[in-house]
Amino acid sequence: MARRGGMWGRSLGAAALGAAVLMGTVGGAWGQDAKPNAAAVVEASRLNGEAVQRIREGKYDEAIASVNRALAIWEKELGSEHRDVATALNNLGEAYRGKGDYARAEPLYQRALGILEKALGPKHPDVTRPLNSLAVLYQEKGDYARAEPLLQRALGINEKALGPKHPDIAQSLNNLAVLYQEKGDYARGEPLLQRAIGINEKALGPEHPEVAILVYNLAHLYRTKGDYARAESLFQRVLGIREKALGPNHPDVAQAVNSLALLYQTKGDYARAEPLFLRALGIFEKALGPEHPDVGLPLQNLAGVYGTKGDYARAEPLYQRALGIMEKALGPEHPHVAMLLNNLARLYRLKGDYVRAEGLHQRVLGIREKALGPAHPEVGEALTDLANIYHTKGDDARAEPLMLRALGIIEKALGPEHPSVATALNNLAVLYRTKGDYARAMPLYQRALAMTTKTLGPDHPEVATSLMNVANVYLKTGDDAQAEQLYQRALRISEKTLGPAHPNVGLVLSNLAHYYLLKGDDVRGEPLCQRALGIQEKALGPDHPEVGQSLVNLAEFYRRKGDHERAKELYQRALGIFETRLGREHPIVASVLGSLAWLHFARNDARSAVREKERAQSIEDRNAVRELAVGTDEQRLAYMREHRAPTFGVVSLHVQ
Repeated sequence: MARRGGMWGRSLGAAALGAAVLMGTVGGAWGQDAKPNAAAVVEASRLNGEAVQRIREGKYDEAIASVNRALAIWEKELGSEHRDVATALNNLGEAYRGKGDYARAEPLYQRALGILEKALGPKHPDVTRPLNSLAVLYQEKGDYARAEPLLQRALGINEKALGPKHPDIAQSLNNLAVLYQEKGDYARGEPLLQRAIGINEKALGPEHPEVAILVYNLAHLYRTKGDYARAESLFQRVLGIREKALGPNHPDVAQAVNSLALLYQTKGDYARAEPLFLRALGIFEKALGPEHPDVGLPLQNLAGVYGTKGDYARAEPLYQRALGIMEKALGPEHPHVAMLLNNLARLYRLKGDYVRAEGLHQRVLGIREKALGPAHPEVGEALTDLANIYHTKGDDARAEPLMLRALGIIEKALGPEHPSVATALNNLAVLYRTKGDYARAMPLYQRALAMTTKTLGPDHPEVATSLMNVANVYLKTGDDAQAEQLYQRALRISEKTLGPAHPNVGLVLSNLAHYYLLKGDDVRGEPLCQRALGIQEKALGPDHPEVGQSLVNLAEFYRRKGDHERAKELYQRALGIFETRLGREHPIVASVLGSLAWLHFARNDARSAVREKERAQSIEDRNAVRELAVGTDEQRLAYMREHRAPTFGVVSLHVQ
């Protein structure tokens, strides 16, 4: 299809129709009495074309300069109500939208829409261009209530003017489907995409690049729903179409490669994901240059693989490089910069560097509130991440109101049954559960489970996570039979959906093993712990922190059986992993040292026990000094309550 409505974005998610990046016209009706300067009009068209190219390259400031010059010429020569003026206004809006400056983009789109409605009538197909542009802007701002009627109107105009099988109908269907997907309404989005694919396959042929865009979006929808087999097949088809039509080194091929890699990453197949991310990175760097914003996408995805595998030393510089590219290209206050900062902050949280994580999460919140408004779902996400830092530090007095505010924002923006609402409910429930307030935690977990099951289906991996959360509360409240049943169900779902070797299966096994450990059922618990350890070592590598956690749990089984020598070996190996991956001052290092101290006491090795206990206490003391040196009196008191005694004993895996 001709890209009448604009260019298609290359992003990590579904490819929605971008704002209408339009080319001006030369010749035609001028709409005024005085004959325009033909050379000037041609120059304006050249400047507009230059701006379009700069927008596609992510060079928004250069685009703004060019399109402003074109706009000034067209207004002078053609009049302020000419269609080409609308073209310039729409492109100027696109440049500002690309910069994340929605406040300046919106009135430009609105003015372009008004000009075209007046010049062509409200039902002309060209009116759909600024309608789509304005709708995309509202989508990015999280204002789906304003975006949806614009997209519905654009679809209606095109169907009436062009007929139900015109390729532009496919574009309108696609845009509406992407909106529904973002809202979590997959049941409405899927048939729209299937209809759009059918239209374009018939009109353009099954191997056309525009068909690939629609297939890509359908694949993304299936991936989100957890239907990985159908998603993989469609992503492979997209890649094949683009390689054949565009060549192996085109940026759109890199997007397809990147998306396939993301699918493998979701499935826990990091061995297949990593080389694909590297290939996508190489294509983008060669085709667009090493400083193009699109280069940041595979960089941060590759960093995500390394972070998931616990290789934080390789992940951090990739995030830092991607951040530098985005800040230079888009400015330090752009929402895409906030996304990278958020990923980097989460990495620091995993490493136990809560001071740096908190600072970055604060910055993310500030960027998103300013750029997107205080009611955007991504503001809710930022509030949740900041709240999780406070909760980890024991400052629930600051964490709880942030989580409640986040839940309110996400529910209002996305609706009460969106998967993101379930995530917010889970986070709030974790806070109550760790405080021992199971009466408040359980209904939140149960609501999240019901929502996730309804939205994503009973066999989605997120359902397994919710089942484990509910099971953890049953375990704490003494309902062992219910807890065991839910752990077993979570295991069946994870194995069926993700395969028996996925790290999430290892996580479920670890939780189930921990349940049997607490019950004193070593016969059933130990082999589960052994299996979890094997899965994690193979999938994540032998030095991943989750491997360390499984080692500690397995060590506890051997300690209880009186096999102190094997327990000691496992504790020491876990200690080495945590010291290397998380640093020698991480709280979990102190916890493992405490476990070793108790083991030495049991073996009558008082000297070793005192040595390990003193080192553990020293770590906790230094962490306390560092934490108590900053923050409010309330934060200091919260930290003291949380750390009033050393944490000696089992390190367990709990879902949060």
